[in-house]
Amino acid sequence: MERVLGLDVGDKWIGVAISDPLGLIAQSLKTIKRDTSKQTLEEIQDIILEYDIRKVVVGLPKNMNNTIGPQGEKVMKFASRLSRKYNVEIIYLDERMTTLSAQRVLIEADVRRENRKKYVDQIAATYILQTYLDGLKEA
Repeated sequence: MERVLGLDVGDKWIGVAISDPLGLIAQSLKTIKRDTSKQTLEEIQDIILEYDIRKVVVGLPKNMNNTIGPQGEKVMKFASRLSRKYNVEIIYLDERMTTLSAQRVLIEADVRRENRKKYVDQIAATYILQTYLDGLKEA
C-alpha cells in the first residue's frame, strides 16, 4: 500500500491530511495558506515528492440537492491542475458535512473560537481521507 493524500480545498486555505503507509489511518498534516497559485502548488508538490504520493482524495463541496455549484467547480479545476502537473490520481469525495463535523470536534475539545480556524481545514481533510480509507476496507 502507498500513502494517500487528503485535501480540503478552500479559497484561502487548504487542509492537508495523509494516510499511514498501510492506508488505514488518516492523520492531519498541515494547513496551507493560499497566497499565490505557484506557492500553493509548490507546497503540495513538496508533500507529493516527500511521501511519494500517487493518489489524492479531494473533498468535493456539493449543494444539498447533490449538484455541483461554483465552489465545487473551483475545487475540480484546482484538482485537475494537480493531476496534470504532478501525475497523481484524483478521487473526489462528497464533503458536505466534514467542516461541520470538524467544528464539532474542536468545540468538544474546548478549543477557543479564535484558534479553531487554524485547525478546522486540517481536521476536515482528515475526515475526508479517513472516509475514503474506511470505504476501501469495506470493499
